[in-house]
Parts: sequence; C-alpha cells; structure tokens
Amino acid sequence: MNLKEELESLRLKVIEEIDQINTLGGLSQIRVEIFGKKGSITQALHGMKDLTPEERPVIGAFANEMRDALSEQLEAKKQELEEKVMNEKLSQETIDVTLPGRKIKRGVLHILNQAREEIENIFLSLGYQIVEGFEVEIDHYNFERMNMPKDHPARDMQDTFYISEDIVLRTHTSPVQARIMEAHDFSKGGLRMISPGKVFRRDTDDATHSHQFHQIEGLVVDQGITMGDLKGTLEFLIKKIFGESRDIRLRPSFFPFTEPSVEVDVSCFKCSGKGCNVCKHTGWIEILGAGMVHPEVLRMSEVDTDYSGFAFGLGIERITMLRYGINDIRDFYNNDLRFSVQFT
Repeated sequence: MNLKEELESLRLKVIEEIDQINTLGGLSQIRVEIFGKKGSITQALHGMKDLTPEERPVIGAFANEMRDALSEQLEAKKQELEEKVMNEKLSQETIDVTLPGRKIKRGVLHILNQAREEIENIFLSLGYQIVEGFEVEIDHYNFERMNMPKDHPARDMQDTFYISEDIVLRTHTSPVQARIMEAHDFSKGGLRMISPGKVFRRDTDDATHSHQFHQIEGLVVDQGITMGDLKGTLEFLIKKIFGESRDIRLRPSFFPFTEPSVEVDVSCFKCSGKGCNVCKHTGWIEILGAGMVHPEVLRMSEVDTDYSGFAFGLGIERITMLRYGINDIRDFYNNDLRFSVQFT
C-alpha cells in the first residue's frame, strides 16, 4: 500500500470515528489522536521522506486537503455537540412562567422613625415647618443662647460630650430654634416650627436612659402668644397620640430657657386616672416639658419685645415606650428583628 492509499484509508477511518463520538471530551481526544505529535496522520506523513521528488508535492497537497477537511468535520461536530449540551441544559432549567412569583418580604420603618413621622405629620397639619440642624454644635448655641452661660448650674442636668472647649455633641435640638429665630424675618409673620433629631447626654445606659436618644422640640413665636395657646397645642398633640379620652395637666417646673416653665402630664391610659403601677398610683404620667419662651432668649435672638412665644420638648423614645408598653429603652438599639417586626 502506497502512502496515498494509507492516508485515504486513515481518512475514512477517522470520519467514521468522528460520526460515532457523542461527547465533547471524546472529540478532543480524537483531535489529539489525529493531529498530535504522535497522532496517526502525523505518523503517516513521516513516510514523506521515502517519496521521490515528483511524488512529494502531489502527496503533500493531498495531505493538506485531507487535514483541512478533517478539521472542518471536527469543528462541525464540536458545534453539534455544544448545541446538544445547551439544549439539554435548557430543557432541565426550564422556567414555568405560569407559576406564582415569590413574594419579596418588605421591610418596615423602625418604630422610632414611625413615631417621628407621625408627630411630624401632626404638626404639619397645624402649619408648622420642620427644621433639622447640626448634631455637632458650638457651645454658644447649645447653652449660652438657651440662657445657660458658662458655669450655670443648669448645665449639670445636660452634661454632654465635648469635642473641644467650645464644640459639643448637642444635648437638645434647641440650638436649631436659636438659629432659626436669628434668621427669621418676623415682619413677614410669626414662627411655627419643630426641630426633630438625635441628641447626646452623658447618661449611664440602663432600662430608661441612654447616652443617645431622639427628641422633637417645638417653638412658636408671634404677637399675643399665651400659655393658653401652649396648653391647647399640647392637648391636641396628646389626644392625637394617645387617644381622644386623654387629659393633660401642667405642673410648675424650671427650665432656663422658658419662664414660666411646666412639666406636662397625661392621664394614665391604663387606669384612666384611678391609679395603677404604670402611673405609680397617681393617675398621671409625666410626658414632656414646656413653657413660655424666656424673654432673655428672645432678646438674644433680637426678637422685638412685642412678640412672645412658647416652646416644648419631648423624647420620641419616651412617647413610644409609653404608647406600646416597652420596658427597656435599649430594645430600640439592639437591632433584634424580633423586636422590630412587631411594629409592621
């Protein structure tokens, strides 16, 4: 058998083997067996050295045509097998679009944010504006503009974190009110605002105290504002939060930035004023502090003496704890989903 006949016989054998292959791995193995360094065609072509000069071009051209034809057949077989593999995957991974979709669990606002939004909406309905301020404040606005000069004993009640001698983490949101009064043009009308936000005090964390908590303070400054306006506003707020059957009472108190000052109590929502463990058998629960804006605070903001105003401040955590019977303030900050999902 001459070399041409040997190559032709080899070509027919390879074509038959390629037709029978049904895996990509087997196809790769055949490619190596045919064209590798020790492949059948490579070995057969070693016989070219024994040919005459006239035969070599003829056999060489035949060998090249044979190599190209087999390469095309291998590539066609590869595409066929790849398409087969893809179709098998598609058939196994078919999605039934008629099946109902998977419900995505929706998150819920933290209960403190829910309470804050509710209180904000109450005051928006009364025509108040909502103003946020800086959590890091200068001593001048945090204390001095609130009628607490340096070494004033009232500062001890709001001992805070000092970043420097004159820069503090704010102890209340009152600095926002001072800044707004300073910038407000009273010739265009009075001022009605609330200032919600986070505040900081150097408290020991326990069931009812935290070094960080949330507060909403309100301020109204206009001509003819009286204590009656303050009581009416707070009564409206408390009834919206705790129910229309609740009553409030005002008790004399002291705050450096208001005069006169009052503590505001709400009638107990568990015993309706009869006396129980929640209200310590008094029938009342302390809820917030308030009062008429101190004339000195108005003077420092250069507010005309014809104007008067009232201010109040409430803790969002305290309101929420009373409303939902939460006993430990630390539950708000522990990031326990079992706690949060109760308020969906």
